[in-house]
Amino acid sequence: MAYLRLEKITKHFGSFLANDNISLSITSGEIHAILGENGAGKTTLMNIISGLYQPDDGQIYWQEKPVTMPSPTEAIKSGIGMIHQHFMLVPQLSVTENIILGLENNWHLNLRKKQQEIAALSQTYQLEVDASAKVGNLPVGMQQRVEILKVLYRKAKLLILDEPTAVLTPTEVESLFHILRQLAATGRTIIFISHKLEEVMNLCDTVTVLRRGRVVTTTTTHQTTPQQLAELMVGREVSLQLNKFPALPGKLVLSVQGLQVADDRGIIAVHNVSFDLRAGEILGIAGVDGNGQRELADAIAGIRSIKRGKIEFAYPLLKKVEDIVGYIPEDRQKMGLVLQFSIAQNLILKAFKKIPFCRRFLLQPEIIKNNAKSAMQEFDIRAAGIDVKVSHLSGGNQQKVVLARELAGEALLIVAMQPTRGLDVGATQAVQRRLLAQRQRGAAILYISTELEEVMAMSDRIAVMYRGELVDILDTQRTTIEEIGLLMGGEISR
Repeated sequence: MAYLRLEKITKHFGSFLANDNISLSITSGEIHAILGENGAGKTTLMNIISGLYQPDDGQIYWQEKPVTMPSPTEAIKSGIGMIHQHFMLVPQLSVTENIILGLENNWHLNLRKKQQEIAALSQTYQLEVDASAKVGNLPVGMQQRVEILKVLYRKAKLLILDEPTAVLTPTEVESLFHILRQLAATGRTIIFISHKLEEVMNLCDTVTVLRRGRVVTTTTTHQTTPQQLAELMVGREVSLQLNKFPALPGKLVLSVQGLQVADDRGIIAVHNVSFDLRAGEILGIAGVDGNGQRELADAIAGIRSIKRGKIEFAYPLLKKVEDIVGYIPEDRQKMGLVLQFSIAQNLILKAFKKIPFCRRFLLQPEIIKNNAKSAMQEFDIRAAGIDVKVSHLSGGNQQKVVLARELAGEALLIVAMQPTRGLDVGATQAVQRRLLAQRQRGAAILYISTELEEVMAMSDRIAVMYRGELVDILDTQRTTIEEIGLLMGGEISR
């Protein structure tokens, strides 16, 4: 019996057709993957199921009864909980306040008791987080844990997880998978959205592939392969192997010595970090999210002050850091984009005062327009036009706008923090190839990611970061994923 059934769900945003007559069934106790390229309609469909959007046409059946989900509140009451790719948290509130928000109507709220309950819940699911901490002060990885706990606290029967492993270590991913399997074994139903094909194969029972808003196929993981799924997603042949030329390091580009950097609360997040980076080299930074990577990247990009130490570039004639560094930040929505600006405007944020976009203090609309059209085509940014606000784009297409802008200037140093987060297999491949091309032309690249396999594949050397310190710097060819994973978790030290 279908626990959740969708019949001919259709959703438009203006002239853009996000969901096109989508029909699928999900059974009780099943872990069902939804795969598709960025902009394929996955998140829109999940937002319809969870009550954030209303379909233009079609019907939702919940436990074989036709229903409408007029709001997220009604969906939660029905037992549907969604963990969004972009978190739905109030930064000014604590972890506990976020988790109980909208549930407690008691005037005499015992917040300490609730903190204890949530602390116990976090330990039960091995998703430990400080229940009293202010959410705005937590790194992205911790915020995602809060989202997962929020759904579990509401005792959802159907859990929708949108890219839930993006900020977890391999050990944490396996732990999460163990939890999800246990939940499914007790009758809970899980919809799992991920671009990581191996994860889908390891965790899920059934897979539905979307392409350009339509269902391409529904199959079991036993009847398919990662290669077949990748090709169904993008509609063409895809190579899952990343081929790169051997590194030929050149002149010193960046020297970091004894660096100490504080986080937004004033607490030291980076301790005595030192390393050099040369032209034509990729130095990967591996580590669990929240171990100082963001603060390190911000300091090198010149947007966070340092407490102690030195950051020196080997090009002193260029006075402005933005002329030297291309920065792909961790949070595209808060730091990478102006959400209410159009695609065209976001693409020139760093260069709107310069020729050719500005002449004699006047913006050049035609040049800005042509630049946007070219970038959209080159980076496969999917939208109705260049004037679409980036807030209306999928997460993956937002990331492509950031990449298009930051790689346009042929920077001497590229700081890429989680550059493929939320990107599908085809887009991830394209981004990695572009960064390798930048390396080939002589750019120095600092590649920061919580995706261990990705860091291994891209990097020439890997620095492992744990509790704000560089535990070790290793040659990629002379180490293993297992060794780096242990260093990331603080289980071994040098």
